[in-house]
Amino acid sequence: MLLTAAHTGVQAQADVVFSQFYANPLYMNPAFAGSKVCPRVTLNYRAQWPALVSAYSTISASWDQYFDALHGGIGAQLFADRQGDHGALSTNSASVMYAFRFQVGREVWINAGLKAGVSNMSLDWDGLRFPDQIDRVMGFTGTSAAQVPEHTNVWYLDFDAGAMIYGPSWYAGFSAAHLTQPSNGFYGVTKLPIKLTGNVGCLINIAEEARRTSSIGLGTPVISPNFIYQYQAGQHYFNYGLYLDWMPFLVGVWFRNGIENPDAFIFQVGVQQDYFKIGYSYDVTVSKLANSTSGAHEVSLGILLPCPEPKHKVKAIRCPSF
Repeated sequence: MLLTAAHTGVQAQADVVFSQFYANPLYMNPAFAGSKVCPRVTLNYRAQWPALVSAYSTISASWDQYFDALHGGIGAQLFADRQGDHGALSTNSASVMYAFRFQVGREVWINAGLKAGVSNMSLDWDGLRFPDQIDRVMGFTGTSAAQVPEHTNVWYLDFDAGAMIYGPSWYAGFSAAHLTQPSNGFYGVTKLPIKLTGNVGCLINIAEEARRTSSIGLGTPVISPNFIYQYQAGQHYFNYGLYLDWMPFLVGVWFRNGIENPDAFIFQVGVQQDYFKIGYSYDVTVSKLANSTSGAHEVSLGILLPCPEPKHKVKAIRCPSF
């Protein structure tokens, strides 16, 4: 797959898909910037298909906070993705975002967000291996007739936009990434395909009393059904999920599929206490790759720092932590 990407200029390369959607909210939608009001730091690591030689590994780090003076939230994110042996194909990016918040009803708010970033894609051509470099007698010869790309290091600007509408116990959003479709190809001008994401969900209190705490110290049990749709480069992905949040524990089950083919079941567990939360998820592949990929592992860490004293009362978006 990596060799194919090198020859086609990565013109149809899709974005990384995180399974813990809400543990990496700024990646999904810039309108989430400042959504928790208090300063928030998130760290995410994903290892996809570790059984393959050309495995994928991705790291994301972000910060966001709501500011009264700006009537919205500001966020920043760093992203690094590695593909192939020793990260032969790598993508790094840094972005900033702003989400304006306004009220449209008694208990209905809208966040409208914009994101701007700079990205770099680099290819370690000397680290690639091609079929014509292998001789039956001599073994690996080190020479290939493959065309050396025009560039092995590409920089480009990237822009996203999104919106969230939410109430006390429900939320829905839509975002569009790569609005200007920047060129990121190694063999000339190619366009990064636009990615569309839509999400909707709610929180349902299943306790008899809203403030109930059990004798063993567990908080109010809340279930949260969710649906997330994504489209990019002609591919449709449907994600159906259900969380059970019973403080300090959280568990979740998701299923992801395309138009014709199933992809994976996603199982998630997490612990959240005071200002910290940590989550783990595992993708159980059910597609034709099930016997050769070993699924995907993902770990997240979230830290919610103490809030500065706000001048006005601001309503945070109540959505799952993972």
